[in-house]
Amino acid sequence: MNKFKKIGLTALAGSLVATSAFAGSLSVSGSASMDVNNVSGSADPSTGKNFSMGNSVIISGGGELDNGMSVSVSFELDQNAIAGTGPFDSHSVSVSSDTLGTLTLSGHGGSSAQSAMDTTAAGDIWNNTLGITARPAAAAAGNDSLFYTLPSMVDGLAVTASMSPRGSTANQGTLTSYGISFTGVEGLTLNYAVGDSGVAGSVVESTTMHAAYSMGAFSVGYSVTDDNSSTNPEIKGLQLGYTVSDDLSVTYGQETIGKTGAADQEVEALGVSYTTGGMTLGANTYESTNGGYSSGAKTEKWALSASFAF
Repeated sequence: MNKFKKIGLTALAGSLVATSAFAGSLSVSGSASMDVNNVSGSADPSTGKNFSMGNSVIISGGGELDNGMSVSVSFELDQNAIAGTGPFDSHSVSVSSDTLGTLTLSGHGGSSAQSAMDTTAAGDIWNNTLGITARPAAAAAGNDSLFYTLPSMVDGLAVTASMSPRGSTANQGTLTSYGISFTGVEGLTLNYAVGDSGVAGSVVESTTMHAAYSMGAFSVGYSVTDDNSSTNPEIKGLQLGYTVSDDLSVTYGQETIGKTGAADQEVEALGVSYTTGGMTLGANTYESTNGGYSSGAKTEKWALSASFAF
């Protein structure tokens, strides 16, 4: 599998010894949301209408090292922080330079080079309490993982790599992942990523391909993610978007999740969003069929939201 050279990571880590930071800065940002949604159908007929909220405050700071490199640290205060870990959720430390690139160590909430790109073109609309199960595995990431962005080599080309240590969901030792993103043509984005995940004594390889193009008010995106497990699940995503104005946009998304010997799970969504100042109002409808690979199963959902950034 992809065993990228670890020399760059080792050299970068070694160069950090006996350094100090100065002229640093500290900033605080946050977000919050208020939501109401209603689910009906095969996923859970008793779910009905419910209210929810989101809240997150991110404290970040950084400065320049006396060897010319930059260091930054980020902590997220989140009500949904994992029990027993205190008030902090995602947190990381990054060190970077123009010649060596950027190395990020995530204590929690890290992503692999593949999982950072495996969101479908439609935005993972399957993940909305719609009874959808068994999507392709994402490459191992999580706590105490390394993410490396190589220095710029060609305009519009970004190359990333990651390592995940041995753990309960990565029990095959250090697992690796890499990704390539190209944005060198106006309006066009091309992503390719591949990586390993180890579960139950085996290694699963996951691959993501994603293309998006926008021209004027219109945009289109298409993606395919699969893994080489015995069930060979695959998810395809499509999104069409239209920007009515600087504040108003409309999107249509579709996802299909299939595996050998089962009816395809399908999801469709239609969304409208309006942004004014730091507030975004959203209205979305969702419909899934064959949820849980059960032929004929159907679930519907609508959701209204108000989110705020500050």
